[in-house]
Amino acid sequence: MASPAQQLPPGWAAEWDAANQRYLFIETATGRTQWEPPAQGPTDPIDAHGPSVSPPPTMHGHTKRRQYAAGQTQAYYGAGDALAPEPSYGVAGGAQQQQPVPSGQLFTPGLAAEQQFAAQQQQAPQPQYHAPPSEQPQYINAPGFGQEPVYYPPTAPINQLADQFGQMGMGQKPLQLYTTNLLTSPPDPRELARPPPEIRLPPNSCITTSPYANAEYSYQRSTLNAIPTTSSLLNKSKIPLGLVITPYRTLKEGDQPVPLVTDTVIARCRRCRTYINPYVQFIDGGNRWRCCMCNMSNEVPQLFDWDQVRNQPGDRWARDELNHSVVEFVAPTEYMVRPPQPAVYVILIDVSHTAVQSGMVATATRTILENLERIPNEDERTKVAFVAFDTSLYFFSMPPGTTDTTMLVVSDVDDVFLPKPTDLLVNLSEAKASLESLLTRINDMFQDNHTVGSALGPALQAGFKLMAPIGGKIIVLSASLPSIGAGALKNREDPKILGTSKESGLLQAASPFYKTFAIECSRAQVSVDMFLFSAAYQDVASLAYLPHYTSGQTFFYPAFNASRSEDAIKFAHEFGEVLAMPVMLEAVMRVRASKGLRMASFHGNFFVRSTDLLAMPAVPTDQSYAIEIQIEDTLTAPFVVLQTAVLHTTCYGERRIRVITLALPTTSSLSEIFASADQVAIATLLANKGVERSLTHKLEDSRDAIMQRMVDILSSYKSSMTAAGAGASAQLAISENLKMLPVLVLGLLKNVGLRQSAQIPPDLRAYAQALLTSLPSQTLIPYIHPTFYSLHNMPPEAGTVGENGVIMPTPLPLTSERLERHGLFLIEDGQTIFLWIGRDAVPQLIMDVFNLPNYEVLRGGKMTLPVLDNPFSQRVNAIIQKSREMRRGVYYPHLYAVKEDGEPPLRLWALSCLIQDRADVLPSYQQFITQLKDKVNGANNY
Repeated sequence: MASPAQQLPPGWAAEWDAANQRYLFIETATGRTQWEPPAQGPTDPIDAHGPSVSPPPTMHGHTKRRQYAAGQTQAYYGAGDALAPEPSYGVAGGAQQQQPVPSGQLFTPGLAAEQQFAAQQQQAPQPQYHAPPSEQPQYINAPGFGQEPVYYPPTAPINQLADQFGQMGMGQKPLQLYTTNLLTSPPDPRELARPPPEIRLPPNSCITTSPYANAEYSYQRSTLNAIPTTSSLLNKSKIPLGLVITPYRTLKEGDQPVPLVTDTVIARCRRCRTYINPYVQFIDGGNRWRCCMCNMSNEVPQLFDWDQVRNQPGDRWARDELNHSVVEFVAPTEYMVRPPQPAVYVILIDVSHTAVQSGMVATATRTILENLERIPNEDERTKVAFVAFDTSLYFFSMPPGTTDTTMLVVSDVDDVFLPKPTDLLVNLSEAKASLESLLTRINDMFQDNHTVGSALGPALQAGFKLMAPIGGKIIVLSASLPSIGAGALKNREDPKILGTSKESGLLQAASPFYKTFAIECSRAQVSVDMFLFSAAYQDVASLAYLPHYTSGQTFFYPAFNASRSEDAIKFAHEFGEVLAMPVMLEAVMRVRASKGLRMASFHGNFFVRSTDLLAMPAVPTDQSYAIEIQIEDTLTAPFVVLQTAVLHTTCYGERRIRVITLALPTTSSLSEIFASADQVAIATLLANKGVERSLTHKLEDSRDAIMQRMVDILSSYKSSMTAAGAGASAQLAISENLKMLPVLVLGLLKNVGLRQSAQIPPDLRAYAQALLTSLPSQTLIPYIHPTFYSLHNMPPEAGTVGENGVIMPTPLPLTSERLERHGLFLIEDGQTIFLWIGRDAVPQLIMDVFNLPNYEVLRGGKMTLPVLDNPFSQRVNAIIQKSREMRRGVYYPHLYAVKEDGEPPLRLWALSCLIQDRADVLPSYQQFITQLKDKVNGANNY
């Protein structure tokens, strides 16, 4: 019988698929595949079922060509197209409806975005704060939601197959666009718990059926899950295009661990250096692969199909880099400029009179002592040093093999030098006894220190000299304004300029030392973390430049006093977590994208070393970065790929590369662009852009730019997607998936970092801006849109333990209309927790929660809630504990009891979290929406 190869036209090859007992036909030039044989020519069609052929001859049990693993080729070549039919409803026959529709009507064709929600819930681990969606339509008509019901489209049951193929987009159709009227749809906080709009890739985009083939959004999310094909189309939508990346997010219980490829076989594109991923194509019988970014044809590495552990042929389709979008490679030696550095920690402790009296020194040394075992040191190479400072520098020499410690004083802070070449930076394992002895004595050494002043700059220079040859982390504990030597600062806090156009000057560094020193640190792979404790002005804006440019973190404890146990516990928790945190050292990050896309601007804590290479001496976990993207050329491919690669050394001495790959479809449909917009990613990007603009321009300019962006998006939607077009409209229309964006924007405009006010101290504002530009979306969203619960009448299951841990109450809209005079409420933003107690709260409630006889004897303020022997107390405590633990990050929020008729500053602070209310000169949500409507109706036609 003739072999199929003899019947094929030139440029085609046949390959036997053992799993399906039939041939696959491959066009060698393009890698395109099909089950049916290609036609010889227009006049010589071959029978549609293909020729009758025998399996190919084998050689010693193997076919002549490289074989794919049994059963995998079917998924690779997309034989499952017909296996996942998808329902279509809303338009007869599934015809596409392109014309604008009035608000409230449905753009239909295809599967509702909400249907994929259930599949995504099963496919990928979800952050714990996500509430499961209802399986049925919900009509919310409770007080405060207005009279018009909010409709949620039903979630269709998703079978296992659709669950498997959901991310791959088998037989996908465009996203449906639902229009909602903001004037009659008040914000429902539960909307923020939904995942982003579904990513619908074209059929056969992915070579694997793995549910982990596309990036889980807690690692990398785009503001648009369908990318416009042209920049003019993107400009028409007015939605900013950007990526929010959290490359090293913590793993919670139930999260999928990041797979580790240990064989050092790393396949990369020869031209654009993209790492092989689930969106490449194998061609030439599997011997080559085509890059999904630049279409370059590359050789498959020789050992790619070899199992080095078992020393036998391996299954290519089981390789992690083809099944997971987030993967880590152990890097071979060519990825190293030098041998992997050990983890190095130099801790600078302020021992001035203020620092000792506040209890900071005692709390810090006790915390270090308690966490010595938790400091990453698996390879026993970790090194540590301590430098104390006031107006002089105090070094501690710890010779090996002894517990004796010698203190060496350097009082010349203008020309900093190391008093001894050795024994200042010591091996953590070898000098453990000396370190423990030293840490128990530091506070006593300086107990009677009456020196006032801070040589922080010289202390930083000393720390840098200690570690510059290696790199690592400098952790600064400072309790006063730097006043002596390099980096000395003056008190520039001036109440008269707060709230004026000059205020943004207070948010910039007062001394060039902090930026130039930070760049020097970045070059030497040194990162700086700042822990700031002053009760007076400390110039957080200047000091935060160090973490900003060296990929560190800033922590601020205003008016810290360790005699208040709450202060000591918060600092000890956060400092201990930072010490124990696994850190990615000497890291560089680059984001690559498909042809036609360019990374335009970068936001976050790093230094841009070249046009697109971000230098990060030490990457902390749960730190986020935002990158704006430009469309430079028309996108002709059906989908694009965005890949983040971070080359780093683990704190255990191993060089690794973490690769995060996100594939997104392209579209020329404006309705699909709106339907794919991710409101959480957009708010995160706007927070970063807003802070940057407040520093380069003015705070007022920043607020205006954010407001204008919201107006532009609404104007574009109105003119393009609704029947009103360019005329005036009584409605304010937006797509269903963006209906929380206005309240997030309002929350951002009311956040301490950007809020219009003459009452916000510059230190508090600068710290808030540091949080706005570094928090991951999961922590940032509650920071700008706090969570609000009613506790006195919560459902009986709230506060008890369910399948996914403690069950939380339903969040309420952020308005004081929901406060009741007899009630108990919780408001939290990830940094602070308020317990609001109504003035008519019954004595039994006060007794059950606070163990006090009545409301009158309750004192407001910072507190620790007692755990009492009654179910309600235990449930309230469980909810508070869960609020502290459920988000990623090291933060441990303070708890404040706020009485309805208590201290005005505390009441106003708590009420400022209810962002839908009017406050001072800031509008309520209804006023804000009305302002937006007026601006949109008055805007030019786009």
